[in-house]
Amino acid sequence: IKDEFFDKIKDKGLMINRENGHTRPTYFTIRDKDILWFIPLSNKAEKYKTIIKHKIRKYGNCRTILIKKIKQKEIAILLQNAFPTIEKYVSHPHIIHGEHLRVSEAAIKEILDNFNYMLAMKKQGIDLFFTDIDKIKNIMEDELKEKDAIPA
Repeated sequence: IKDEFFDKIKDKGLMINRENGHTRPTYFTIRDKDILWFIPLSNKAEKYKTIIKHKIRKYGNCRTILIKKIKQKEIAILLQNAFPTIEKYVSHPHIIHGEHLRVSEAAIKEILDNFNYMLAMKKQGIDLFFTDIDKIKNIMEDELKEKDAIPA
């Protein structure tokens, strides 16, 4: 994600875009027409396993963080940190050793199920996202409208 996006949005819930000179994190992306939903991935699976256990003890389940094997490594999928953006703010695809990260069909289904659950909960007034997804999505949709507007 380009720094320009973070400069424009200024949402405290967004994860840091750069750390130790590297862009981060890697994202799982869901396309919804012209809106791209970015879900951060973290290789700190052990840290997030502890958080998952705490959420399960407190709430009975955890649908905001998943741990999945990707490229033979446990990865935390941080649905709680998801945010919408548009293509103009995507700097480059994340490629490792010449390949895009591939996620199994079963993992994709589980990510989508949990993401849709979180969106449904938000509509019911229970916000499980760390970012203000409605505000960010409105800003992105306004930019798309401006782009598509025909000059008079």
